Amino acid sequence: MKNKLKVYRAMHDLTQDALAQKLGITRQTVLSIEKEKYDPSLELAFKIANLFNVTIEDIFSYRTNKDDT
Repeated sequence: MKNKLKVYRAMHDLTQDALAQKLGITRQTVLSIEKEKYDPSLELAFKIANLFNVTIEDIFSYRTNKDDT
């Protein structure tokens, strides 16, 4: 899943650690999501979107092939 988490995190001047604390997850999870190595659960995706006051689709986009842009 492609995402813009790093962009939204930067727009809100949050470190990976600060974002992780707000979401109740580890910094490593934030890093893995940003590097597109880990797809968050639907619940976590909603938490992230709610934190930034946007829709899930604003941050995450589904792609069928890892090579798609």
